[in-house]
Amino acid sequence: MSTTQPSCSPVHDEPILTVATSSRALFDLESGNGVYEEQGLEKYREYQIEHENDPLEAGEAFEFVRKILLLNERLNRRLVEVILLSHNSADTGLRVFNSIEHHRLGISRAAFCGGESPWRYVRAFDCHLFLSTVEQDVRKALQEGVAAARLLPSPKILAGDDVLRIAFDGDNVLFAGDAERIYLTEGQDAFEQSEVKQADEALPVGPFKPVLEALHELQRMFDELDACPIRTALVTARSAPAHKRVIQTLRAWDIRLDECLFLGGQDKAAFLDVFNADIFFDDQQANCDSVAEVGLVGHVPSEASIE
Repeated sequence: MSTTQPSCSPVHDEPILTVATSSRALFDLESGNGVYEEQGLEKYREYQIEHENDPLEAGEAFEFVRKILLLNERLNRRLVEVILLSHNSADTGLRVFNSIEHHRLGISRAAFCGGESPWRYVRAFDCHLFLSTVEQDVRKALQEGVAAARLLPSPKILAGDDVLRIAFDGDNVLFAGDAERIYLTEGQDAFEQSEVKQADEALPVGPFKPVLEALHELQRMFDELDACPIRTALVTARSAPAHKRVIQTLRAWDIRLDECLFLGGQDKAAFLDVFNADIFFDDQQANCDSVAEVGLVGHVPSEASIE
């Protein structure tokens, strides 16, 4: 029996997960950006209009977006939405929408901001997550209480299947940075003593908890007998005895992660390579730089760096 999904469009539902992506994260806009930097706005506009029927190549976020939108086809319901937020004007952005159509991405909503920063619309679109290559836009979105990450240049590695694999760091990403501040200001021993003492107290919520919550709800939409096309992982520098509070927190949230890796400070890149992550979110720049050698990573500026 064929398992091909129906060709009809998914019925419209209230989305469980809404992701906003900048046009530069979704597509490779470097050639046009070079024209803008070297020749100015008007020449950039002329260039984009001249090439508006030439499809753009995939950018850093393309494969992640493609896979997350496939969930709608699998469920035949529009439970995931991707919003395009762009510094371009609608005039120069027509090439972006033409490229979306060419690549058959189910994106229909967008904000073209004519040179202004598009992060301002993440709240209006009720976004859970904002992906950008512009650090300042990411910082502003985080200040607005929306999970956001700056995508680092990385090899465009295709996973070879349609399973969506998302990995998260713990402190300052899924959890607030309270525990990590103790580690940074008082040291490892004080951190471990504090975590053992509070082992049965849930960690404070971090910026990416709503994203994980939405992914977990989407996982529940798939029949237990069917292979779920979403896998999630926690990849943290924590180790025993600081692991217990993490597990108790996830139980308190009633959220299940498919994999939890407690690495005790080991480099994360090799483990994320094995997990075959489509994207990994971490607040530490050094970790992000290392992981970017093997796959897509989103840097989440910590609270301290935002201030």
